[in-house]
Order: sequence, then C-alpha cells, then structure tokens
Amino acid sequence: MIISESELTSLLEARHATPHDLLGLHYSNASGKRGLVARALLRDAATCELVELGRGEAHVMERLAPEGLFELLLPRRRKHFAYELRVTDYRGVTRSVRDPYTFLPTLGEQDLYLFNEGNEHRVYEKLGAHPRVCDGVTGVAFAVWAPGAAQVSVVGNFNAWDGRYHPMRSLGASGVWELFVPGLGEGELYKFQIRDQQGATRVKTDPYGTYFEAPPNNAAIVCNPRRHQWQDAAWLGRRTQNAGRLDRPVSIYEVHLASWRRDPGNPERLLSYRELAPQLADYAVEMGFTHIEIMPVAEHPFDGSWGYQVTGFYAPTQRFGTPEDFAWFVDHLHQHGIGVILDWVPAHFPRDAFALAEFDGTHLYEHADPRQGAHMDWGTLIFNYGRNEVRGFLTANALAWLDRYHIDGLRVDAVASMLYLDYSRKAGEWIPNRHGGRENLEAIAFLREVNDLVHHYYPGVLMIAEESTSFPGVSRPVRDGGLGFDYKWNMGWMHDTLGYFGKEPVHRKWHQNDLTFGMLYQYAENFVRVFSHDEVVHGKASMLFKMGAWHIPEKAANLRALYAHMWAWPGKKLLFMGGEFAQSHEWDYRRSLDWHLCQYPDHEGVRRLVRDLNRLYTSEPALGEHDLDSQGFQWLACHDHEASVIAYLRRARVGDAQLAVIGHFTPLVRKKYRVGVPRTGLWREVVNTNSEYYGGSGLGNDGARHTDPVPADGHAQSLLLTLPPYTTTIFKWVEG
Repeated sequence: MIISESELTSLLEARHATPHDLLGLHYSNASGKRGLVARALLRDAATCELVELGRGEAHVMERLAPEGLFELLLPRRRKHFAYELRVTDYRGVTRSVRDPYTFLPTLGEQDLYLFNEGNEHRVYEKLGAHPRVCDGVTGVAFAVWAPGAAQVSVVGNFNAWDGRYHPMRSLGASGVWELFVPGLGEGELYKFQIRDQQGATRVKTDPYGTYFEAPPNNAAIVCNPRRHQWQDAAWLGRRTQNAGRLDRPVSIYEVHLASWRRDPGNPERLLSYRELAPQLADYAVEMGFTHIEIMPVAEHPFDGSWGYQVTGFYAPTQRFGTPEDFAWFVDHLHQHGIGVILDWVPAHFPRDAFALAEFDGTHLYEHADPRQGAHMDWGTLIFNYGRNEVRGFLTANALAWLDRYHIDGLRVDAVASMLYLDYSRKAGEWIPNRHGGRENLEAIAFLREVNDLVHHYYPGVLMIAEESTSFPGVSRPVRDGGLGFDYKWNMGWMHDTLGYFGKEPVHRKWHQNDLTFGMLYQYAENFVRVFSHDEVVHGKASMLFKMGAWHIPEKAANLRALYAHMWAWPGKKLLFMGGEFAQSHEWDYRRSLDWHLCQYPDHEGVRRLVRDLNRLYTSEPALGEHDLDSQGFQWLACHDHEASVIAYLRRARVGDAQLAVIGHFTPLVRKKYRVGVPRTGLWREVVNTNSEYYGGSGLGNDGARHTDPVPADGHAQSLLLTLPPYTTTIFKWVEG
C-alpha cells in the first residue's frame, strides 16, 4: 500500500479537502515506489481493473479497503495516459466508467476572480450542475461556493447519497469546490454534503440549481434549462424598440398560478405551465391587459408562502412542470402579445435547513448578527449585500431569468425592507451604517447595480419596485442619484383611495382629501396604480366587499366607479386576479377563483367594464401618454366635497385628444350638475359605469353632451350633466 494510513482514513471518512491529490493518476517518487500510481474510490466494487485506452491493456488494481478504495503502481512509468475503470460489483455485474479524478477543473482563474469580485454576471453558467463534454467525455460539472467548509462531496442516486464516493476539489481561496463526474446526465438528483470546520456535516441543495424535486426531499435535478426552441423573436424586437419609452400604456394582470384556475374535473389538481399558458393568454388578450405579473415561481417548499420564501432562486417551481415547460409558457404568451413580469424576491430567504441558511457552517449568505440578518416580520434571513459573492449571486439571478426565460420585467418584492436597517425594528435592535444613519448602504448599492445591469444587457425589460415609503428617487436613473427602477408601486394612493371607498357614502364628504392628496406627489416617481394580492387576504376582504355599501349591487357600483377612476388617473395599472370580476371571497391560495360568479350581472358587469377600460386606456393617447408628467392632467373641480364629486381632465401629448373624467360617489342622482371644460362643442360619453351593460341602471347623459356658454370652474363653457349614483363617467371631446 503506497497511500498512508492517515490519507486512507481521511478519504474513507470523507474528510480530505483535496481528493484529486490522492485519487486519479499521479507520479510517485517515493523510494522503491517510483512510477505512476492510480487510485479509485468506488462504491459497491468487488474488483477493479485499470484499462489503458488505445492500448487496451488491463491492470488489476489492489483493493485496500472494503469500502472500495483501489490502488495500482505502474513502475517506471511517467507519462500520463487516458484510461477507464472496469468495475465488477458484488452481484457479478461488470461496468466500465471513467475516473472523475483525471479531469482538470471546469472553472478557470478568470471565472473565480470575477466571481469573488462579484462581477461574474453569468456565474449561473459556471456554478451549479451543468452537463458538459470534457476531453470528449460527457458528464456533469458540479461547482458550489462553500468557503467555510472543511470538505464537500456531491451526493445523489448515483452514489447512494454517500459522501465518501465523490469528494470535490477545493479551488483554493475562491471558496469554490468543483468536480466533473463523467457518465452522468440530465435527470440525476443531487445535493452537496458539506463538512464544516467543527466536523459536523449538513446536506444542502444547490443554490444555483435549475430544477428541483418536490418536498420533502427537495433535491436538485441536473437539467439543461435551454432546451426550448424560442419563437418570440418579433416580440423581443418590439420590446427592445420600446426601451426607454416608459410613458406608454402598461396594464398588468397579477396572477397566482396555483389558484387562478384549476382542473374543473379535479379541483385538487394544479394545471401545468402548458395548460395554463393558452388559457391565460386568451384571457389576457380578451381583457386587454398588456402584461401578466406572476407571483413568485422560483422554487419554494411551502405553498402558504405564495412563493415569497424561496429556496431555489434559479429554478421555476416543479409544481407546474419542467423548466422547458416554463419557457414554453412564456413563449406562448409572447406570441400572443402579452408580456410576462415575474415577482423577484432578493430581500430575504427562509431558514430551511436544506437551503441557504448557514450554508457551509457559517453565516455565508446572511449576516451573522441577527440585528442585521434576521427579518423581523417573516422570520426569515436577510442577505448580506456587502459580500461580493452574495451580491453576485443575486445580480446573476435577475439576469438569469431574463436570459433563460425571456422575462419582460421583474417586480422586486419588499424593497422598503431592504433600504432601511431599522425596518420593523425597535431602538437597539439594529446597527447604524458607517455614517450613523438608518439606510442600508450595501442594499442600495446592490439595487442600483442590478437595475443598471438589467437595462444594459436587456433594453426594454422593466424593473418595478414594491416600495412603501417615501425614499427619494426610487424610479429615477442611477446617474441622477436614484435607485434606477423604471416604476414604483403607489402604495399611498392605494391605501387612501381604498380608505375613501371603504367608508359609508354619508361620511365620504369629510374625506375628499383622500381622493385629491395623491396629486401632490403624483409626479415624484413613475407610479403604478395597484390593487394587489396583499389587499385581498388576511381579513382585509375582497375588492367587492371593501366597498362601503350595504348591498351587492351598490358594492358593485362602487367598485365600477373606483376602477374607472383608477384607469383614468395618471399611472400604470395593476389588478390582482379575481378583482376584475368582483370576486366575493377573499383570495385563497388553495383553491381556484370563483369563475362561476361571472354568470351574475353584478360580477360579469365589472369584468366587462375592466375589459373596456383596458381598451380605452391602450387606445386613447390622452390616457396612455403623459402618465409620468403633469402636462397630461388638470383638475376641473375637486372642491365639491358635499356632493362627493371630483372632475379632472386628461390630455394627450400632441393633437386635440382630451378626456373629462367625473366621479360621483354618493347614492343620490344629481341632475343638472355643471362642470366647466376647456373646449366648446360635443363631448361624447365614452364610459359610464352605470351602464346597463355593466350591471347599472342605465341612467346617464344620452351618450353625449354639448357645452353651454356658461362659465364654470374657471372655464368659459361647461357641461350640464346628470350624475348617476356611484358612477364615474368619462367624456371625450370630439368636435368644436
């Protein structure tokens, strides 16, 4: 036996950090043992022969341990050669394999340098598991970052999950461990067995895994995520042409895939990506939405997290199919003219023992100090944005979704929790930044970097922030000192407006400012108007039952008036699924939406209205343009709080297009109500939310009104209108 007892023990106990120094083919200069030495560690091997490729000469290897460690000395030989191992197991079955420990590292010094620097933007093609051909041999290259580990092995079905048989090579100070395993391919399940510096072992899934098996095992699956043949070149070309054109119609339908629609014959069965795509595409086209936004589909173990507690950041969830199926889903929507926005969660991650938490026995991805690393609201962990490799992991993750799956936008979740060190913390529970302030400088730098990189590599892709505070410049360019997002959710407008419509009509006159206050900060950011999933869960009631009225028809009338006001008000639009047909129940992630309600006028009428509002919004320049600057808006009247009436004008960038919007939010009929307008002539009634077609009474203004030469609201002419109860009416000027 040439190997020492201590080296033998370290291999058999999976404690050796540089197994390539012992396994494979090496030159021995030891006295009396000069020559080439080959060693192999093979599970379930009774005998092993080394077969020289080309020459065909076979050499019997000596078994040094029953665990399957074999050794061979070829005296006086110096030149390395290619070989394979002919292994016979205890059942007498013989197989030939290539030795993993004869291959050079699949990562180069430049790869590792950029990774450690946080600037390897395609690190997802380097770390993880990748089918490759090395030296003409097919196999899988595994690589994982675990700088605090004493030893790492890749384990899977191919070695009975035994960490002794495929120990990985440490690539020095980079903290990366690597191994090419010949003969493996797609479909193999695997994890990483990591021994920490204290000798304890843990088994972790791959942070860069592209596909996972279902809980509770959560193993990664070797997968090529680029198998789909894309057919969306025309869509991507149009998207690139729109780069920088933020002032255009964007109407987003927010969807939770597991509960949008299920198999009618088996409500417990989730529809697949390939089943959902045609139905969603057809529905989005019918309803006039420009985009769908999918609540997180990155792999997550707990359905009740709705996808916001991610354990597989690079993997579309297996719940609905394979990565190739997900690519087909996106492609199908693109071919039908619908963009796909993905909820992305770089703010935190769960504490599941199989995933990122204490990955290599140290606080690798998270802060060690709970005052920085523990998320107080969700019981999760906060990424350490100051660590290059962690920042690179997240930045590359954003780019990977755009690269591999052609995603059109990322809505970044919980941005406020990233920006502030004291977010949801009491005094003494947080650590100030280096200037003594509360801003998380590392997270701010990360957000700026990822926004700039997305816009650099993928022009036309939208970056949207869910940010609930008044942090300045969220949707301003990085070059101007902003965070670099394209849009920001307007949470203030949402809460004020829902607060107003949630009040009984008799009390609304005291809260007129809830409708008007938003205009004071309207153009501070590029806003998206949102009624999201967060507003229809946890006892907050559905959109329909938020309305401050007693009976369903009145609630539906209020909701119609609210939606028309939302679509007419400046800003992009987002509506959560079910809200478009006035679902009665709160959203339940465990069941399908109540589509049967669309047979009733109060629900189908709301759906018809949302469809028509989208069509008006996308076709009328007065609504789609000047969304982001004050030239597109003018108050006509906002002072009549006693009548609960507001009126405003929307204007196009060029031409004569003007729309007058009048909202009346009491149960009374107000006849001969005068509103001043800037132009004489005919104003056509293009939307009346009280139309019988939408479930209303039909009372309105006979389709149009001519101006009278009667001054009102600072204008020389005015319209004499009938204002139905709980109604928003939109008039378009058509001729002088």
